[in-house]
Amino acid sequence: MAHIYPQRRSHAYDGSLVVFLIGMRINKPWRPNLWLPAFTAMPRMLAELSSDPESGLLGYRMTVGSGGPLVIQYWKSTEQLYDYASQPNAEHRPAWAAFNRAARKAPGSVGIWHETYVVDRAESMYVGMPTTGLAKVTGVQDAAFGSRAAERLGPAAA
Repeated sequence: MAHIYPQRRSHAYDGSLVVFLIGMRINKPWRPNLWLPAFTAMPRMLAELSSDPESGLLGYRMTVGSGGPLVIQYWKSTEQLYDYASQPNAEHRPAWAAFNRAARKAPGSVGIWHETYVVDRAESMYVGMPTTGLAKVTGVQDAAFGSRAAERLGPAAA
């Protein structure tokens, strides 16, 4: 079981940050020939990225919701994210091409979506939690008792 930290903690990171959400919706579960290859490609991509400290991927977290699997990724920059996506010799390009070929056979059987957020400031609070989320991928620091979210977030850029 993960260690629980009772004190107030926050992430420890001041660099550029991109949050990338990518998910899959399995609309026809009886068609694993269409969704299983994409589903199994994601762990290979994450392993490839995680093994390369220069990739720009800070870390990730995988979850499953009512819509299907979701991966929350934390990146150093959009340039590094887009560079990975376009590398012809990386895991992503052949997986994306295979998904598109399969999806054309039965449109609407499986859906893929993503959202990219460029974050200029971030605030976090973890109390009575194991190290998770942004703190897990960037580092953690104690948060002063009585500090408020607005103080941790800091002023908006002009």
